[in-house]
Formats: sequence, C-alpha cells, structure tokens
Amino acid sequence: MAQEIERKFLVSGDFRPYTTGHTRIIQAYLSSAPGRVVRVRIEEEKGFLTIKGKAGKDGTSRYEWEKEIPAKEARELLNICEPGMIEKIRHRVPAGRHIFEVDEFLGQNKGLIVAEVELGSPDESFERPGWLGEEVTGNPRYYNASLVKNPYSTWD
Repeated sequence: MAQEIERKFLVSGDFRPYTTGHTRIIQAYLSSAPGRVVRVRIEEEKGFLTIKGKAGKDGTSRYEWEKEIPAKEARELLNICEPGMIEKIRHRVPAGRHIFEVDEFLGQNKGLIVAEVELGSPDESFERPGWLGEEVTGNPRYYNASLVKNPYSTWD
C-alpha cells in the first residue's frame, strides 16, 4: 500500500526567488466522502486520477494511489465531479535535501499560499526555509477537498 507522508505549512515570506519551476493545476473531486477522496487532476497536459485515504491522527500520513491518465479523459471526468474546482500554481522550491511544493491558489481560494514537503518518515528532519510560516498539517480546513466546499475567500 502506498503511503504519503507530508507536512503542510502556510507561507509567510517571499519564496519566489528560490523557485525552480512551476505548473498550473486544475482539480476536482469525484468523491470527497469522509475518510477517502477520489480526485481528478490536470497538470499542464497530463491527467491524473488519485485516491487518498483517511489521514492518521497527526495528519502527516495517509494512503495514496495515483495513476496518470490521458488529459482528454481527465477533462471528461471533470464534467461529472462534485461541484467546485481547485485552481492553483504549484511552485517547486528546493530547501536542503527536500523540495517544497508551494501552492498559490487562484479563483475562490486566491490569497492562500500553502507549502508541502514530502518525507520518508513522519519524524524525518528537514530544513525550514525563512519563508515558511505556521504549520497546518492535519488541519482539515486546508485540505484541497475542503477548500472546494469552503473556499478561502469565505473565511473570516
């Protein structure tokens, strides 16, 4: 079983000078039931179908299965997804031995910038760049599936 282990942070400084590349992402959910989500994603001209399980108690790890599918099929699947869509620019930002994925949200989530780092184990150490802010790992409010239903622009 594939296990995703990651930590998630708000971004509180300027990460842009350290960015090595970026990708535009559009994604929506075929299912966002508690404990599992089925996501359709288009990154540039590649499509992906992803299933994620329930996060562990601390929110750092959960089951993840992902397969690349033709972008044309991913676009077709978007038509039968639950209402709402996530649009974002994903920046790749190296720091030490890791690469942070910094998601700059667009649309109804514009203004929200979140950084994630994938780890080999929940207790793996990593360099914390100066632009990294508050940790929000395990906070469901920051899950993309939650942002579809409760966009950042509606928060107090």
